[in-house]
Parts: sequence; structure tokens; C-alpha cells
Amino acid sequence: MSSLNLDDFTDLIERPDGGVRRDAEARRERQVVPPGSLGRLDDLGEWLSAAQSAVPVRPIERPRVVLFAGDHGIAERGVSAQPLGTADRLVREVLEGGRPVSVLARRLGVPVRIVDMSLDCDPETLPDEVVRHRVRRGSGRIDVEDALTLEEAEAAFLAGVAVADEEADAGTDLVVLGDVSVGGTTVAGVLIAALCGTDASVVTGRGGLAIDDLAWMRKCAAIRDALRRARPVLGDQLQLLATVGGADVAAITGFLLQSAVRKTPVILDGVVVAACALVGQRIAFRAPDWWLAAHDSGEPGQAKALDRMALEPLLSHGVTVGEGAGALLALPLVQAAAALAAELPEKPQVVEEPEKEEEDEKEDSE
Repeated sequence: MSSLNLDDFTDLIERPDGGVRRDAEARRERQVVPPGSLGRLDDLGEWLSAAQSAVPVRPIERPRVVLFAGDHGIAERGVSAQPLGTADRLVREVLEGGRPVSVLARRLGVPVRIVDMSLDCDPETLPDEVVRHRVRRGSGRIDVEDALTLEEAEAAFLAGVAVADEEADAGTDLVVLGDVSVGGTTVAGVLIAALCGTDASVVTGRGGLAIDDLAWMRKCAAIRDALRRARPVLGDQLQLLATVGGADVAAITGFLLQSAVRKTPVILDGVVVAACALVGQRIAFRAPDWWLAAHDSGEPGQAKALDRMALEPLLSHGVTVGEGAGALLALPLVQAAAALAAELPEKPQVVEEPEKEEEDEKEDSE
């Protein structure tokens, strides 16, 4: 029996300040460029103002990429193009600067933090700051067994909460959130199908490294089988994460909710993060107001989850690689929106001239 009360997040999470947003909209009306002419940049700037409770909006100066990492036992069924238990190799490549997220982060000057929750490797092979929150090695095969025990799910969730607090306390003003996993998109498909009440085929995509048709059929069958185990525990979100989630998925969910508590805006990456966000929405309905959907990766499960949360992607460029790369591409757009909202000058005030009738009366009196 878990001692964690997820219902507390409903009371702790407030929406971004609506009054501040109205002030930001009024300021936008006074700027030299007509409102609406900047498209979604207008909306982004006003959203940031509300999130920061500041007019004009402050620039995004301390963003950070946060990636949660884990291996998923369901990869044993051949549902991924990456071999079972090899997410640690991807993590090392990120740390060494050889992955897309590493290149983009370097170019944009954004630090990258990786949190190992359940990689299937010896912890000694990775830096201490990466592995210090690890809950277990790998996860259960969710089509036939639970991913985690309830105690492990709680520990992973609370680890995500702790990381969110660490980032907020460090002054991080916007998080680009992603995952590094093998088998993660299958887990995401199960969660999304369960929470949206749909069939496996509707949410089954090709994954980060595209799989062939045979692997897609195996993946669809794996999601179908795991769904049978997920549906009886839909009323208990922590038990759902333990049954068909994983330590990285539970941690991302906790991170998202605590970021909303701490009023830290988050840019969501791909289908795995979208699935966690959907679980978070089920726990606290106001939480999605603190999140931005970065891009449409083309994964059907991601589209389903974002639609359920009424989050519209900022970009559509087909990036499926995961690891926060697609979300990082949206960061300059958000920074541009903040700059425009803060720095565009206001229209000069028009000095009213005396009415002509008054001038005529003065002339007549003379």
C-alpha cells in the first residue's frame, strides 16, 4: 500500500495567472505591430507572462534539457529497432556529445542533464550524478508482469519530484523534457490507449528508429496484451505506472506535476513524455496549463495524447529520434516570443488637438 497521495497535486497546482495574462494581452494591443500579426508567437508571449506572473515577460535565460533514462523489458518481444537493454549506450553518446540533442544543446548553449532511473547496466559505468536516482536495473515485461513494484513506482515518482525541485531551486526558468529509452514507445502506447479508451492499433507507431512491418505487428500485439493488464488498474494512477509503466515513466510523471507546482514551464518532447503528461493530467487537471507541446513527431499515440490534453504542437518536422531533440528545436521559438513580447515598442500616444469649433468661436469673439 502506497503512502503517496497523488490527489494532493490537484490542490497544489494552480493555473498560470489569468490577470497577468490579460495585462500582457493589453500591452500587446499597445505595441507597434498589430496583434495577431505574429501568429502563435503572440500567444506564446502571453502564456509566458502568465507563467512568470510578469509583464513585460522576462527573457528565457536559464533553460535546461532534462532527460530521464531507462530500459523496458517489453523490448524482449522485438518491438524496437534498438536491441534490448542498450539505452545506456545512447546515454553515453549523449554525454560524449555525439547525439542530435548534444549537438543542438551545444549550438543553443543549453546544459543537458540525464537522470538514470532504470538502465540495464552497472551503475559504476556512468557518472554518479547520472545514476544517483536509479530505482532498479531494467523493468518487467509489461505484457506478462508488472514493470515495477508499487514501492519502486513510488520511489521513481518521488525521484522525479525531487529533480523538479532541484531544477527550480537552481533557477532553471524553462525545461526541455525528453527520454532516453529502449522499448519506451511501446510503454507509452499502452498508457495512451488505456487512458484514451482506444485499441492498440490506433496508438502503435514505428518508434524512434523506424521498425519494419513485422516488428510493428509484434509491437501492436504487445500493446494489446499489456492493455489487458492496464485496464483493471485505471483508477489508481500510481498502480498503473507500476503495472505497465517503468521507473523512467513514473519519474517523468512526477517531474511534470512538481514542475507545475513550482510554476516551471516545460516543453514536452515525443510520445513517451506525452504519455506521462496524460497520466499527469489524470492526476491534476490543471497541470497541462504549464506545458507546451514542442512538435508533432508523427507517432499516432502522441497525437492522441496531445489532442486529449488540448495541446497544439508548435512544430511539425517529423523528428522521431526522441532524447529531447525535437523539443529543443522549439526552444528558439519560445525565446523569440519572449523577446518580441518584451522588446517591441509601444505605439506613441496621440496628442489630441483642440477641436476646430473651439477655434472658430475664439475667432468670432475677437
